[in-house]
Amino acid sequence: MGFFVFLPLVLPLTSLPIARLAEHHLHPRNAVRLLSWIGVTMAVCSTLALGLLFVVGTAQIPGNPLPDSWSDPEIRTAVPFHEEVGTAAVVGLVTVLTACSRSLRRHLRIRARAQRALAPLPFDSDLVVLPDPEPYAYAVPGEPGRVVVSTAMMDSLDEDEQRALLAHERSHLANRHHRYLLAAQLASCVNPFLRPLQKAVGYATERWADEEAAGSVGDRRLTARAVARAALVTRGGGPAPAFAAFAAPGPVPRRVTALLSPALGEAWPPAASPAGLAAMVAAAGTAVSAVSALNAAVALLLLVKAATPW
Repeated sequence: MGFFVFLPLVLPLTSLPIARLAEHHLHPRNAVRLLSWIGVTMAVCSTLALGLLFVVGTAQIPGNPLPDSWSDPEIRTAVPFHEEVGTAAVVGLVTVLTACSRSLRRHLRIRARAQRALAPLPFDSDLVVLPDPEPYAYAVPGEPGRVVVSTAMMDSLDEDEQRALLAHERSHLANRHHRYLLAAQLASCVNPFLRPLQKAVGYATERWADEEAAGSVGDRRLTARAVARAALVTRGGGPAPAFAAFAAPGPVPRRVTALLSPALGEAWPPAASPAGLAAMVAAAGTAVSAVSALNAAVALLLLVKAATPW
């Protein structure tokens, strides 16, 4: 296996420059999909690497929970023994499982709380306007999905801005942005080096919804004004409900600036451009991470097979 088993654990360090370039140069839809797949793939490879290090590092420790067929002394002798590495891998695996289970439980708890709160309300449309002096607006995914807006938020916007706001929230539902956000969050729980990707996915989902809202109302400046005004009144009001955490508002000045600029094309940029170069580097890093994890796994399996008495 050699050093290849460690590569999937450190290659996610490349996520920071990739996330920065994708945010600025890729269409938000492409950025969300690219960064999400990169994050999930690298997280899976990191988990596999930790599992292999656990096997390698604890192969000779008594009471090791390996399969019975691997308990032969010849096999345990053939597998490299690094007790410190194995112990660290055990701690890492436990930490990863704990962090992922907490994040998943929190997501499901918030979602269930929101759906319970909305269940008694009649489903005349996907829009629910709640009488509340606190300004907020958010999308609650589910079957069916709902857009929840307070009367304070609606009163703070004019009619055209309301249409832009509702189009933004409906975009979250239609494109199932909560799945991308959850995938990026779980990936960052597996490997902390993937946190830049999580932040980039959160920002890009908001930008994706902004672009679809601008297309729906046919006015980018109007959408920018709605985003800015909604952010201002939200900051001036009280805290949003706990189940409004499905999509963070993102860096509002950057979102407004992007809406006031020409729209990015949906086609993938040329390979020679910064964004094209970032996409190729991301693909190469992900491929190297996957190949390294598979190489280490295959090497271990071949070693065990060769040492297994027939």
